[in-house]
Amino acid sequence: MRNRSCIYSTISIALFLLFVTGCEKDNDSPINQTNGRTSAIFNPNLTYGTMTDQDGNEYKTIQVNGQIWMAENLRTTKYRNGDYIPKIIDNNTWSNLTTGAYCNYNNTENIDTIATYGRLYNWYAISDSRKLAPEGWHVATNTDWKLLTLNLGGEDVAAFKLKEKGESHWYGFGEYVTNESGMTILPSGLRSPSDGTFCCMGGKGIYWSSTQGDDGYAWCIPFSSPGGDCVRRLNHMKYGYAIRCVKD
Repeated sequence: MRNRSCIYSTISIALFLLFVTGCEKDNDSPINQTNGRTSAIFNPNLTYGTMTDQDGNEYKTIQVNGQIWMAENLRTTKYRNGDYIPKIIDNNTWSNLTTGAYCNYNNTENIDTIATYGRLYNWYAISDSRKLAPEGWHVATNTDWKLLTLNLGGEDVAAFKLKEKGESHWYGFGEYVTNESGMTILPSGLRSPSDGTFCCMGGKGIYWSSTQGDDGYAWCIPFSSPGGDCVRRLNHMKYGYAIRCVKD
């Protein structure tokens, strides 16, 4: 009886250890709670692909004129090598940074909001040598954005074909918005470089490129409601903007 009890005890311990090991392995898996929570309205007439970043975030992808783009805003909290990107809540700290950082609009922790609009990054996060984009991808360059808009009719009208259709997220009815590209550009707002405050979710979506301009400035592309223009311009690297990536 004593030997039988010892056997039962040994089996019980082994099963417990197996269970704990399995749980630890699951906890190490890159599963992100924002996945599947976006309320963005994609083009139902197009076929989307998928990809996953280093943080376990899953994204829809879309092919536009030979380029494969993320059809959702980047929301990683890690660089490609697994290092965490500093999350900056304090306004003064944000405005004084010259190193990579991210934030959520209005410092929200609402999962649905983050899943839909992504996160905001300063340009220093893009230029960091650890790389912000997932393996096999890159943050869209100024040239990438230029080619995208040219192939959709030019910067004066391309936004109509790039922005999400309807008023679910954009303020003001965009009568001519079609999202025929499938890019589903959203009004994710911005964070100011001067005082770290947030502005314009629902009215503006500004996207960084990875291309540096003059000292302290980099190229970006702005979208606003209800217009169809999206003329690329230089803005200060300390701004917090959204990001889209393109497949290498």
